[in-house]
Amino acid sequence: MPEFETLYVRTGTTNIMFQDMAEDVIGVIQVEFIDWQQRRPAAQILAEVRERTADIPGIVIEAREQQQGPPSGKPIDIEVTSRDPSRLAPAIERIREVMADVGGFTDVEDSRPLPGIEWGLQVDRQAAARYGADVALLGNAVQLMTGGILISEYRPDDADDEVEIRVRFPADSRSLEQLANLRVPTERGQVPIGNFVRFEPQPQTGVIERSGGQRVLNILADVEEGLLPDNQVQRLQAALAEVDLPGVEYRFRGELEDQEEAGRFLSIAFLIAIGLMTLLLVTQFNSIYQALLVLSAIVLSTAGVLLGLLVSAQPFGVVMSGMGIIALAGIVVNNNIILIDTYNELRGRGLRAREAILRTGAQRLRPVLLTAFTTVLGLLPMVIGMNIDLIGREVSFGAPSTQWWTQLSSTIAGGLSFATVLTLLLTPCLLMIGVNSGRRLRRRRRQLSVAWGRRFQRQETD
Repeated sequence: MPEFETLYVRTGTTNIMFQDMAEDVIGVIQVEFIDWQQRRPAAQILAEVRERTADIPGIVIEAREQQQGPPSGKPIDIEVTSRDPSRLAPAIERIREVMADVGGFTDVEDSRPLPGIEWGLQVDRQAAARYGADVALLGNAVQLMTGGILISEYRPDDADDEVEIRVRFPADSRSLEQLANLRVPTERGQVPIGNFVRFEPQPQTGVIERSGGQRVLNILADVEEGLLPDNQVQRLQAALAEVDLPGVEYRFRGELEDQEEAGRFLSIAFLIAIGLMTLLLVTQFNSIYQALLVLSAIVLSTAGVLLGLLVSAQPFGVVMSGMGIIALAGIVVNNNIILIDTYNELRGRGLRAREAILRTGAQRLRPVLLTAFTTVLGLLPMVIGMNIDLIGREVSFGAPSTQWWTQLSSTIAGGLSFATVLTLLLTPCLLMIGVNSGRRLRRRRRQLSVAWGRRFQRQETD
């Protein structure tokens, strides 16, 4: 049974889609799979594609899944810079050797220029001045032999983009021999450019990219199935720390850079959220201790987050798990708010602390458990990857669309479940500890006041 629904093929190097790819890319085959229920998982199909195309001579085939959002491109991106461009190519080769030794990387590519020869034109300006030749005019003449001189642009009626109008020699007149015999107008008439131009072969330069005024080359790579890019980056960083690369600097970009940026943003957002909640709680309870007691549920939920991800076999993602922790922080504090507000109300009626705590636990046990249970139950379909088709009256599990939300829902469900149990057990205990500590402080303060009063009386008597 075929597993491909449509097939798109693009070839050539002038297409816009090739601008962010390596220079040696000659084409892209885009495949659209049939419905996920009627085929194997995409990872198995791509593995078979790699296996079947591994023995095709002369080409290298990379099988990649479509990017569903940030980060874009391959997850491993190493940017190598140097003030001396001649050091870049050996450094790239050395880094690729280290990556091969570390293992776990696939579809490795770099932005080194393709092997080839370029002809450089070295102009003897003194000789050109003796002939009265204009260097700018020489450049225009050379363009007639290569890419042509841009005259104008126009947009056809049946096209969306403008088309360039260029003038250049016919194809049979554009060769290296013809370039050597090219004549340019000077004060002395038509003079061959060979009289003041020297042709020198040199290695092909390719596309030059700069960052901070320095030449930059990149190494891109995927990771093997079942490996995390973050773990691979840490292993590679440890291996590169023992390698001497004189005059060369490198830094990891790609998915690692995106994760660090997202982590900084989420950390700031989390701190702002905690600060606003603290300000509101202190204002309402008029007690710093009770406000901190409410916020303690956030700390308790952290262990539940890790347990939830462990049970669902999900890695800790900076973006989805981070968003889950921020959302969880606003949910788990509700249980403590309910308990502490009820405790304060009972204390205001004149009940003793111990009795108020026991009654609070008895009265608010069912509301707290029902709130947590219904929330976790609502998240359970996303945790287990359930997909419900109301129109087709079909229930399925493991759909590709559910994979986005499994990590987020596992974070919230695991943290809420764990924090609810600990809240019901620890919050009454911490309330009692606060009462006992307050009593000790007040008793100690009275003892100190009595001691200081007796001391002052003794001094007045003397």
